[in-house]
Amino acid sequence: MRKAKYQIGQVVRHRVYPFRGVIFDVDPIFNNTEDWWLSIPPEIRPSKDQPFYHLFAENEETEYVAYVSEQNLLPDESGEPLRHPDIPELFDGPENGIYRFRGEQRH
Repeated sequence: MRKAKYQIGQVVRHRVYPFRGVIFDVDPIFNNTEDWWLSIPPEIRPSKDQPFYHLFAENEETEYVAYVSEQNLLPDESGEPLRHPDIPELFDGPENGIYRFRGEQRH
């Protein structure tokens, strides 16, 4: 099992599709339904033995929750604000590009 490359609160973007978001949870390996996994086109279907990330995601049109494999994420360094309505419920920030869980002590 690999260590997750990205952290909770980090802003990331999808490698293929035009969306970005903030990570709010991480699964060390795939933890979704087989139907969900099989719905991904075979040519881009990720391996299950890698971290998968839950994102408060958004694209030009809408906000939603996404479940994305580590291989399909890249750090988002745009510095653009996120508008997802659930972000303020869990996070403060961003501060230096990272959102912090509400009430978390700063070091």
